[in-house]
Amino acid sequence: MNLLRALAAVGSMTLISRVLGFVRDTLIARVFGAGFYTDAFFVAFKIPNLLRRLFAEGAFSQAFVPVLAEYKNQRGQQQTRQLVDHVATLLGLTLVLVTLLGVLGAPLVVQLSAPGFAADAAKFELTVQLLRIIFPYIFFISLVSLAGGVLNTYSKFSVPAFTPVWLNLSFIVAALFFAPYFEPPVLVLAWAVFLGGVLQLAFQIPFLLRLGMLPRFRLNLRDTGMWRIIKLMGPAVFGVSIAQISLLINMIFASFLVSGSVSWLYYADRLMEFPTGLLGVALGTILLPSLSKSYADKADGEYSQLMDWGLRLTWMLALPAAVALAVLSVPLVTSLFHYGAFTAHDVAMTRQALIAYSVGLLGLILVKVLAPGFYARQNIKTPVKIALFTLIATQLMNIGFVFGMGLNHAGLALAIGLGACINAGLLYYHLRKAAIYQPQPGWWRFLLKLLTAIAVMVLCLWFAGGDSSLWLNYTVLPKLLHLAGLVLVGATSYFATLWLLGIRVQDFMRRTAI
Repeated sequence: MNLLRALAAVGSMTLISRVLGFVRDTLIARVFGAGFYTDAFFVAFKIPNLLRRLFAEGAFSQAFVPVLAEYKNQRGQQQTRQLVDHVATLLGLTLVLVTLLGVLGAPLVVQLSAPGFAADAAKFELTVQLLRIIFPYIFFISLVSLAGGVLNTYSKFSVPAFTPVWLNLSFIVAALFFAPYFEPPVLVLAWAVFLGGVLQLAFQIPFLLRLGMLPRFRLNLRDTGMWRIIKLMGPAVFGVSIAQISLLINMIFASFLVSGSVSWLYYADRLMEFPTGLLGVALGTILLPSLSKSYADKADGEYSQLMDWGLRLTWMLALPAAVALAVLSVPLVTSLFHYGAFTAHDVAMTRQALIAYSVGLLGLILVKVLAPGFYARQNIKTPVKIALFTLIATQLMNIGFVFGMGLNHAGLALAIGLGACINAGLLYYHLRKAAIYQPQPGWWRFLLKLLTAIAVMVLCLWFAGGDSSLWLNYTVLPKLLHLAGLVLVGATSYFATLWLLGIRVQDFMRRTAI
């Protein structure tokens, strides 16, 4: 398998999803703005998303994919199919119970996750109502993630990467055509989440059928492979919980700040999710099965080379993206969100959060690449210990930035970003300390070339960007055309400089058997 081609395929599918995600968020900002209703929705939507990362994309995937890859490569189709059946059955039953508890206990969940809302009875009740509609999403999206793990293990990377498109389409159609039929209109967004979960799961079923891997209901509590996954999930759940607890604490902090703080953080986070998903998630997705196979085959040299390949790509693409997000913060926020109910004040507040987030973008993406280096070796304890330390450091920074320095919501974003950098640095240190990863020659020269190209890019963007007031007064078409021009100028100046300095696409071509 050509890893660069696989990355391009996953990245292109993710790009479609992210573009539609921006369309979705632009519509939400235009129709609902940033305030009472959107704060309630974003809190309600974040809670099942936290559980999704805990049960599905986080702990479950980290434990499931390495064991599934081992079964696929060493035990054959029949035993692999049985493992999928048994794991899917137990996961499905667990998710039914979690969903029922979530719907019934929605008031308590909101009280714990956004205690600041308790001072406004109407806001609290609306959040509870939204959460009860949204909560079944955890059932559908967790099964989607299980299906995605199977498909990725069989190198069908594009299907899971395209799947989120259906959620975004559900949002777009709901906001455009059905909002006036709901009271309050924000309820339509909750039902869009519910429908989006159903559509995503339905989309993956035919592809599982073609592989002969569509799970059947078979409960077998004596399956040794399933118990290995559960055993690995123990520390993984704790590790992922730490990251999600950090996000939850941030939401608690934000609920006590001025109205709109939750929404400003959400819109800034959506811009951050673009490069994080396009590169970090895509790289992590294709690296984990390949690293798992290299570990199972005891190919240590191949393992280290795969890690080096992923890290170089991350630095080459994530570092300029982080700088560009900060430099283009006003053009990006105004072009995507400054419509209808989204005011100039909302632009300024979202810009503050985006610049703060951008400080940690490289760290956020490096974690997606470095952590699979441990998961593939079925070592989850080390990332868990690092995550626990990161949680403590992040919350200390939250207190200092929000209460000590008065940075408010931007302080919360900055703490997350710096915490991600600490996390990535410690992961790298332990990979090197355990001699799991040995950097290939030429790193310092490579980094010097990147910094030179970034300096050229910043100069070009600075002169081409224009004044902030220009962007606030633009009409839609000139604004979008100017932004497109800036993206083209930035990308061209950066990659042209890299080319002049001797970096070529073929340098990153790499094949692996999977």
